[in-house]
Amino acid sequence: MPGYLGNYNSFIKNYAIPVEKYNDREKTKIIKKAINPFLLRRLKTDKNIINDLPEKIIFDQYVYLTPIQTSLYNKTVEMVKEISNYSGIERKGLIFKLITSLKQICNHPANYLKNKNFNPEESGKTQKLLDLLTDVFENNEKAIIFTQYKEMGEILEEIIKKHLKIKTLFFHGSLNRKTRDEIVEKFQTLHDYPVMIISLKAGGTGLNLTAASHVIHFDLWWNPAVEAQATDRAYRIGQKSNVIVHRFITRNTFEEKINEIIQKKKTLSEDILSVGEKWISELSDDELKELLVIFEHKRKITGSL
Repeated sequence: MPGYLGNYNSFIKNYAIPVEKYNDREKTKIIKKAINPFLLRRLKTDKNIINDLPEKIIFDQYVYLTPIQTSLYNKTVEMVKEISNYSGIERKGLIFKLITSLKQICNHPANYLKNKNFNPEESGKTQKLLDLLTDVFENNEKAIIFTQYKEMGEILEEIIKKHLKIKTLFFHGSLNRKTRDEIVEKFQTLHDYPVMIISLKAGGTGLNLTAASHVIHFDLWWNPAVEAQATDRAYRIGQKSNVIVHRFITRNTFEEKINEIIQKKKTLSEDILSVGEKWISELSDDELKELLVIFEHKRKITGSL
């Protein structure tokens, strides 16, 4: 219905900026009231719809960069100098290239360097993961681990096998349908397989993994809907146990800052509309610098840009 919410410029001025930037609750109510007649939603958390679904408990698990990660992070973030010289599609491409590199560094140096040094002590996240999985397995529970990168899934598989001495399953996009079904069946029915690693895109839909009572997001996808969809592989009809969701976030890096922004956008989206991750590529130079630098090195890096 063109014009229902006014033209683009007037909507940005009268609603988008007041709501998203200044958290104007009155304007939020107006938009919500305007679009509610056209939205139909059923939430499985609504006890009027499903009264026997257990609870979903979400924990942000904070970790720190190791010395080698800090060194790689600082060297890579220097790319922001180049980004200032570009615009349009080239600028967006460079931003996503930079974000990808930093995400991989926060995961594990081997994920970024593409080497075979899978030492868990070189990553704050892998150290945290081994500690967490030890507790999970001691309680005879199962876990699914989501990562955005197939290479990181392979690294995690090797680390878990070597240091925890357990069988793992790895679900990714390169598997054929028969193998995928066999992996799901093993995880759902056999005690010998307490953990499944899943590449996020391969495991986004269609999987029923209610044997898991823990969902670990090793690296976050900055679209709340995609993350929720992944979590719902375990938190779905048929689940008998409470589901504990662990979101790994690296302190004093862009991961922590983006997560803060996402939580604000998530609150807004729950009130009004869904959001994706394209906003990252729209950041100004100053916003990008503020987002990427490590806190303790902020003055040094931003002062040189």
